[in-house]
Amino acid sequence: MVAQIRPSQLAGWLREHHDRRPLVLDVREPSEMQQAHLAPDGFDLVHIPMATLPARLGELDRRRPVACLCHLGGRSQRVAMYLEQQGFEHVANIVGGIHAWSLECDPSVPLY
Repeated sequence: MVAQIRPSQLAGWLREHHDRRPLVLDVREPSEMQQAHLAPDGFDLVHIPMATLPARLGELDRRRPVACLCHLGGRSQRVAMYLEQQGFEHVANIVGGIHAWSLECDPSVPLY
């Protein structure tokens, strides 16, 4: 089952998976990344737009914890479910996406 975590809960989720460096998978489009993006802090950040993920799935380690991020949380939920179906062991959806990240964690991240 895909874990549902708020941006403010991400640090705790990262600590739970300290044995393997967690990954935040940003599935937004490149134009969205130009508008607002995260600075990695205790995790690696990888950008793979949702539409290209099936072709690029081999770039990800199935044993590594992955938290999925999009604008509001809908696309990242679908991607998280897809990753789980593909055998990824620890998958989470960041509820509210980068919009919630700006409101809960870092107001310097622009809202769009």
